[in-house]
Amino acid sequence: MILSDKTINRMLKSGKLIITPITNEQIQPASVDIRIGTTFSIVEDSPSGVITMDEPISYKTLETDSYTLLPGQFVLATTLEYFELPNNITAFVEGRSSLGRMGLFIQNAGWVDPGFKGEITLELFNANRCAIEIKSGRRIGQLVFAQMDQSTENPYTGKYQGQQGATGSMVYLDVENNIFPQIV
Repeated sequence: MILSDKTINRMLKSGKLIITPITNEQIQPASVDIRIGTTFSIVEDSPSGVITMDEPISYKTLETDSYTLLPGQFVLATTLEYFELPNNITAFVEGRSSLGRMGLFIQNAGWVDPGFKGEITLELFNANRCAIEIKSGRRIGQLVFAQMDQSTENPYTGKYQGQQGATGSMVYLDVENNIFPQIV
């Protein structure tokens, strides 16, 4: 079930859902507008020219109120808002149609798990032939909340719990433990 503005407001007032800072104007009929923060991270070139999933990735992180995303460029950004989701609520990050029409793709791999606490890292890609200026505080997307059939037995406690700023991939911390045997 997707949460309505009435339910979102009630949960915010009771403290069951935490979003800070937030304004009344951000609460939409079935979502909450999210704004772009001030942290941007760009993958640094590796000496081999290859990024692997087995080693940490180097990022150059900038703290700025304005970032110009070049054509074909990929950058991590963060939300201005900090979130704390209860154990029975999940959320989906959706881009704004108005920005998609400019060629700005806003992504968040997957969704926000129940129990997550922190700022949300966004993946931005400029598919346009022109650069796109991104300013802190502008609406960048929306968060759509869904209530689960019951509280989760194992709320999120993963490697991105408590993240602040544009947080790079930590895929190298995944424990695969030969789940998929190698074919020889």
